[in-house]
Amino acid sequence: MQGGFFNRYFSGSSVTDRFRPYVLWAIITVWFSGCSQYSQKKLPVAYHNLNARYNAYLIARDRIREVERYKQRTYQENYNQPLPILLPLDSTKLEPVRAQLDDAIKKASLVAERHQNSKWLDNSYILLGTARMYRQDYANAMEVFKYVNTKGEGEDEKHEALIGLMRTYIETGDYTNGLNVAEYLRAQPLNNANTRDYYLTKAYLHQKKMEYAVSAALLDATFPFLKKGVTKARLHLIAGQLYDLIGKSDQAIAHYRQVLKNRPTYEQSFYATIYSIQGGRTSNERFSRMLNDRKNTDLKDKIYYTMGLLEARNERYPKAIEYWKKSIKETTTNTIQIPYTYQEMGKLYFEKLQDFPTAKAYYDSALALLPQQSADYKALADRKVFLDEFVQQQQIIQTEDSLQKLAQMNPAALDRHLEEAIDRKQKQQQALLAKAQEIAAQAANRPATSSDIPADQRWLLYNPILITQGKTEFMQKWGTRQLEDNWRRSQKESSAQLASADSPAQTNTALNATGALGTASAELSASERKSQKDALYATIPFTPEALKQSNQKLEDAYYRLGKLYKFQFNQPDKAIPTFETLLTRYPNTGVKPEVYYLLMVSNDQLNRPSNWKEKLLAEFPTSSYARQVGKTGTSGTHTATGETEAQRVYTEIYDLYKANNLSEALSRAETAMSTLTGSLIEDKMAVLRVILIGKVRGVEPYRQALTEFIRDYPTSSLLPKVREMQVAAEQPTAKRK
Repeated sequence: MQGGFFNRYFSGSSVTDRFRPYVLWAIITVWFSGCSQYSQKKLPVAYHNLNARYNAYLIARDRIREVERYKQRTYQENYNQPLPILLPLDSTKLEPVRAQLDDAIKKASLVAERHQNSKWLDNSYILLGTARMYRQDYANAMEVFKYVNTKGEGEDEKHEALIGLMRTYIETGDYTNGLNVAEYLRAQPLNNANTRDYYLTKAYLHQKKMEYAVSAALLDATFPFLKKGVTKARLHLIAGQLYDLIGKSDQAIAHYRQVLKNRPTYEQSFYATIYSIQGGRTSNERFSRMLNDRKNTDLKDKIYYTMGLLEARNERYPKAIEYWKKSIKETTTNTIQIPYTYQEMGKLYFEKLQDFPTAKAYYDSALALLPQQSADYKALADRKVFLDEFVQQQQIIQTEDSLQKLAQMNPAALDRHLEEAIDRKQKQQQALLAKAQEIAAQAANRPATSSDIPADQRWLLYNPILITQGKTEFMQKWGTRQLEDNWRRSQKESSAQLASADSPAQTNTALNATGALGTASAELSASERKSQKDALYATIPFTPEALKQSNQKLEDAYYRLGKLYKFQFNQPDKAIPTFETLLTRYPNTGVKPEVYYLLMVSNDQLNRPSNWKEKLLAEFPTSSYARQVGKTGTSGTHTATGETEAQRVYTEIYDLYKANNLSEALSRAETAMSTLTGSLIEDKMAVLRVILIGKVRGVEPYRQALTEFIRDYPTSSLLPKVREMQVAAEQPTAKRK
């Protein structure tokens, strides 16, 4: 009966056509009412699998792939540094594909919201976590990956989520948790895709930790899981770099050869060749072929840079500098090589030629163009700090010596020299102004971007090399200046170097140092000339007070310069004459005990005989430096009886301190310090002495004593307390207790 009814209905034999759609809708509603996303029946599961896959998962996956293709296409490799195994994440650089990421998040979320019984649920969560990670929303990405690992059903999906979690930990710098995840995954049965991603992610983690040997070994394990192509060629290039970093050149060469066998890009094959050459395995003919190859027109700077490296390695330093200058000159539109070339030139002048002012100039140029996120930036900036101070102290010595010699000149001769110096400087400035106007006029008649304009004739602001050179020359002449009005006024201290006082150039350079010369103009008026001359006269130490200040600057500069030679540049042979000059010119310097000690240590380092130890012990027996010398043969020799005696001496002095008999307590403490060397309470007595110095001698000696304690007792248990005292001592007097 029913079968006949339905047959008649659908054949249209017994029911009018207008009721047919309503009945069909009712049937469909009844059928799908059982397709709940929480049902495990075959029909609902099939329905949700179908919708989850084609209406959400595949779209989200394609959006993620679009983002990854964009990231690979737009990422600019820096071949001057070890390439990152995985491309770094930067949400700002992914802003053009933000819509794709948002759509991926939306579509992946639909599966979780509407298709809980779908087999694509775990995969969609992984896509959601990946999109969050690309957005640098690391907290939510971690939550998603952890959820899949905890609630997911497929083992492969759980492993994939944990690899994503490990990557997220790496991006946040949490290497400890990243390694914990890696250690867990190491014992799991991973499929081929997850094994590949696991090795790559763990290799990236160790690369970030600068554990290059482990990273390279993990990359070696990855290659069997990779197909030939650009990605595999890139990873071989990275493996070669890592092996070069740990000094295994044979393995590095093997990987560079593999680059050429894996269908690389032209850049990859070029740099694989360059890295092989940098290992010293090439000939001049090979360089000539590379320079003459038209495909290398934009890469000549890198070729010359490599030629310079090889010359420097063979100690042909002038030739190395010549090639590096050619590298800079051959730079076209891509200026990424320039800071690394400047860095190598600065390194050569610093480490090999020991020309520190020139090294500083090249380091300045390198830092001006080097990206702050570069691995070399911090180390270079730290070294530059010492070079800046070195050049500053040298310039103080030269400037103050020259100004003191000016003060001793005959007034008439001095006035004549100043007039001549002003005239010379005026002519130089006018010549520079005329040259600048000539270049500007030529640039105005031609397109600024025209490729046929010679490099030295381009408008300055279009040429990054000239900009860097200009910055360097400015800092060499004027030092580091804040952006402010009247920065050249005569009260400003200069960093310019001065010539000898007997030459006319001396006065001219002194004018530069003091900022006494103004800007170029056609002709100086009488008032302008008088103003410049008065500004210079104001800097010359004619009065006893001005001479005293000048000498104090010189004394401090010699002291600081000697310590830079000794500690930062490891040049005791130059530290010794610097300290000796300090003692000769300023025999009553307040740093005499320390200078004696440093002279003793420097001579010992050079195996030279000297009497500085005897002078230190004879003239300053209670100083911390004398105690340092005394420790050499006595540390650890105190017996139980000696410790008892040391404790008795300490108690007596402490009782004097409590009784407010401070001067006597300090005198006895300083006498006792040499006898307590090596005892268990030596540092305790030293702290009591520091406190007594503060109460008897005042703030500055107290601060100096605190600094000496920190230096002399770096392992003392009392060090935290002394550091607190030092911080308090640096506060304004009103705030100190």
